Amino acid sequence: MIRILIADDHTILREGLKRILSSSKDIVVAGEAANSKEVLSQLSKSNFDVVLLDISMPGRSGLEIIREIRDYNKKCSVLVLSSYPEDQYALRVIKAGAAGYLTKESAAEKLIDAIKKVSGGGKYITPFVAEMLAFEVVDGNLHKAPHEKLSDREYQVMCMIASGKSVSHIALELSLSVKTISAYRARMLTKMKMKNNAELTHYAIREGLVG
Repeated sequence: MIRILIADDHTILREGLKRILSSSKDIVVAGEAANSKEVLSQLSKSNFDVVLLDISMPGRSGLEIIREIRDYNKKCSVLVLSSYPEDQYALRVIKAGAAGYLTKESAAEKLIDAIKKVSGGGKYITPFVAEMLAFEVVDGNLHKAPHEKLSDREYQVMCMIASGKSVSHIALELSLSVKTISAYRARMLTKMKMKNNAELTHYAIREGLVG
């Protein structure tokens, strides 16, 4: 039996996922978490085969939590289920140690197939992500885009700013202080050699990092 921990801050989505997974006789939802703190608490109490993780929960970023999950239990696979398209976060989560990446628009059958594959130690990578990984290997750092120099949290804040969210809104959504988000923004602009949010937004749209 494959033991799943569902980590998502939306109760309705967790309930929907439980209904989808209940259709598979060899999968059981053994725990739920609404934020990163609850994820780690659950992992300290029980053993799970797969953590089904949303990377945009309140508090610490999902990208940071992936590494901690792996530290808690290296046999536990992380399958990211995100509202963000593959070209925004897939490479980062795979590099962080996740076994796969799916968008929330994926079909239920694809989700179940992905869980079964990663629970056995495999990787679930779509053809699009495989192509991105191939380009990464071939190009190395020769053609590194400016946003690839950002830390995971800086990248997350950049995408949120480029989506039109204010610093105060981002701080509230991530459960961080306005001062902290402003510091991320300042470092991000310095690394990317940009002056303001307008330049940042233009860049993110041009590179297809936001819709």
